[in-house]
Amino acid sequence: MTQHQNERTRIRAAMDRLLTGQATVSNGSLTITALAVEADVHRMALMKRHADLKNEFYERVRTETQQVPETEKRLRETVTKLRQTVANQKAEIEELRQQVTRLTLASAALTQQQIYSVPAKSESGNVVPMRRPES
Repeated sequence: MTQHQNERTRIRAAMDRLLTGQATVSNGSLTITALAVEADVHRMALMKRHADLKNEFYERVRTETQQVPETEKRLRETVTKLRQTVANQKAEIEELRQQVTRLTLASAALTQQQIYSVPAKSESGNVVPMRRPES
């Protein structure tokens, strides 16, 4: 038996032990890390060389234990948080757009008011009347 086949045999045996709750070496959690420890295989070897067994393990976790794998739970939580962040940002952007519209209208109104409130020019053309300081 080659080393590759030996690893696959150990991984499958470790899967069975973990799924029946009879872990001997690992902490018994239904994760790839625990599977690698239980099978005495490097985790990256399990992820790269034996990706089909990793997928098989996750599928068995779903079907045999009616549980969602821990990594999927974390991803779902992250997706939920990100969706909430996006919703908050969309609301903030909409609020800022409305504020820009209100400020634009206020600026236009003030500009219009300023145009109509300019006093008539004196005859000299470049003389601007000074206001008296209020006491």
